[in-house]
Amino acid sequence: MEALFNDSSQRGILQTINFTSSNVSSSNLLGHAANFANMNTLIGNGTVLKKPYDELMPRHYTDQLYLLVFGIMILFMDLGFGLIEAGSVRTKNTTHILIKNILDSLAAGIAYWLFGFALAFGKGNEFMGWTNWAMSGLDDNKIAFAFYQAMFASTATTIVAGAVSERCEFIAYLLYSFILTGLIYPVVTHWGWDYAGWLYKGSMYEFDGQLVKVGYEDFGGSGLVHLVGGTAALVATCFLGPRIGRFNKETGKVNYFKGHSVALQTIGIFVLLFGFMALNAAAQHHISHPGDAATVSLAVFNTLVAASIGGFTALITHRIGIFGNTWNIHGVINGAFVAMVAICGGCNSMRIWGAAVVGLVAPFYMKVIELLLIKLKIDDPVNAVGIHFGGGSWGAISVAFLKYDTGILLAWNKRSVVMLGWQMAGVGAVIAWTGVLSVALYGTLKLVGIFRVSEEVERKGLDISRHHQQAYPHEAYGYGHLHIVTAGENGKLSSIEQGYVNKVFVTYEGHDLHEAESRSIRTIHSVPSIVEMESLDTEVSDVKPGHKVKALPPLTWKRRQSYKNEGKHQGELIQLNPIGGDKTVSV
Repeated sequence: MEALFNDSSQRGILQTINFTSSNVSSSNLLGHAANFANMNTLIGNGTVLKKPYDELMPRHYTDQLYLLVFGIMILFMDLGFGLIEAGSVRTKNTTHILIKNILDSLAAGIAYWLFGFALAFGKGNEFMGWTNWAMSGLDDNKIAFAFYQAMFASTATTIVAGAVSERCEFIAYLLYSFILTGLIYPVVTHWGWDYAGWLYKGSMYEFDGQLVKVGYEDFGGSGLVHLVGGTAALVATCFLGPRIGRFNKETGKVNYFKGHSVALQTIGIFVLLFGFMALNAAAQHHISHPGDAATVSLAVFNTLVAASIGGFTALITHRIGIFGNTWNIHGVINGAFVAMVAICGGCNSMRIWGAAVVGLVAPFYMKVIELLLIKLKIDDPVNAVGIHFGGGSWGAISVAFLKYDTGILLAWNKRSVVMLGWQMAGVGAVIAWTGVLSVALYGTLKLVGIFRVSEEVERKGLDISRHHQQAYPHEAYGYGHLHIVTAGENGKLSSIEQGYVNKVFVTYEGHDLHEAESRSIRTIHSVPSIVEMESLDTEVSDVKPGHKVKALPPLTWKRRQSYKNEGKHQGELIQLNPIGGDKTVSV
């Protein structure tokens, strides 16, 4: 006898169980029946159906295409992460953060192929799988599912990249990317998403005379994906330490380093909204079974509602004085972001009003964690810990409160409390597993001296020192002029001038180029270059009561040297030096 079951509430993949007198005893048959006792949907309302295998094949092909298409869409999440992270760092580290986000996807392609899929979905025990290494012996019909899961893995890894930005060695990033994608993350997903995993299997409980299976539920990965990345990011930032100048050791003042592009961050959140919708739509794993379309539609719309409520909640709280007093765009971006992370856990099993509640609460989780990290002097440039640790943990726990119609807020009973216990157990297990292995990983990287760049490299930026490539080279900007004044760590002002003097590009710190023009050169042609200021203090003296001007030393030529660049460009390299000054700036 052949029985078909569809469990749309528990990430069910179509299951076919053949019962014959030769392979199933009466006790085993009862065990199978008990395992499916709590499923929300049974094909034919619980009726055992008999269908030849060839009738199922077209649906099977459709499901593979469904996973492939949405898996490709999930790749856009890496793009969204990359845009937000690139916009959140200073220009001198833009190339570095972008190449890391590219390599997240590529590392997932290698590590998940070789090790990750076997640990996550290979045959094994309740803790991990151990077959199909490098996907050997894997049924071709499961390759689409493996690809889809690899895209999930790359998402978990890229979370850490933003948290350690501007100070992490490139070789350390490569090492932890492969370990997180190939080992730490796959074992967790085996627990929660594989039929043999201990979190997914749960336990059988008797409520009102009925046997019901209760286990950990995480439809789109609030805990199994984002909490993994958030926990790894937290441990990494603790071992890595804050960026230079982030926290003043003497005064205790917190210095806020502004990201260089709000435009990139804004585009990034739009891309992430697209990616999260695809991720939660694909989490059903199939589209050809009865009820699939309704479940997928609910998951996608809940994602939109949660993001919308989260964005507006953050906007309003930043305006009315709770977290600020302005209409803050970063608040909107992060509020929508953390809400999308949180709704992943129960987007298939909550009513739309439940998704609104998730989106309403998520920004407060994020902000509390953000403020706590600042209090502890833990530096997270992109708020990855607040968004993914906070949003991931809240998203997993919210399922126990808001799941329709068995959550605590809808049915206060023993079953709902047991479900809360399983959700808490899942969150605790994910934090413990990821935290312990992350301590070993990042502690080892720090011990061998390859985790953090030197102070000199950090001050100069990783784009030039590690990649020899600026994200914004001054040659690419056309004519213009740039004058930057910044406040240093000691509170004093510093300035820099960059531009072309007689068609020669000059960088001079502490002096205006127009002074050079008035003294020795007739014309100035400037090319702006977005740069990071780190040096000469500008002297300030009182001229009139209430007025201050810069006291600038005169300029003299230090060196002039002609150059040619493969016959295409020619000009002069110039060194300028203040008379009596002790610093020379070379260009």
